[in-house]
Amino acid sequence: MESETFPDELVDVLVGVQRRLRRRLRRQIAPQLRGAEVELLRLVVDRPGVGISDAAKDLHLAGNSVSTLVNQLSRQGYLVRETDPADRRAARLMPTPAADARLAEWRKRRGELVRDGLSGLDEADREALRAAVPALRRLAENLYEEAEES
Repeated sequence: MESETFPDELVDVLVGVQRRLRRRLRRQIAPQLRGAEVELLRLVVDRPGVGISDAAKDLHLAGNSVSTLVNQLSRQGYLVRETDPADRRAARLMPTPAADARLAEWRKRRGELVRDGLSGLDEADREALRAAVPALRRLAENLYEEAEES
């Protein structure tokens, strides 16, 4: 039987890991981007040409919030809006070379931080984390599906 506190403990640990990574990365990479800006940038780099409404749906944000983020990232030289040839009223979001470089650097530094953290663990802990990845991925998918249904 599952402990009543397990869900809270799991969330607290996952959020704590994410917070520590974000803080360390902020100190290493300038200019600083907020979490939502990084998430949008990651989405556009992974799916060049994504529209604002699709980005909003994927990120679970309001369309006007994504538009604000697009404006900020465009001013910083990370995103370009292109007119969608299929619908002249819609914009497609494209990453700039600066965005590609920024995200590559962010991923590299994040990987280094996690590798360093893992190196301080014993083999049993590393193996337990490795074994947990598929279950955590399924948990994320379940949470995403529940968000889609509501």
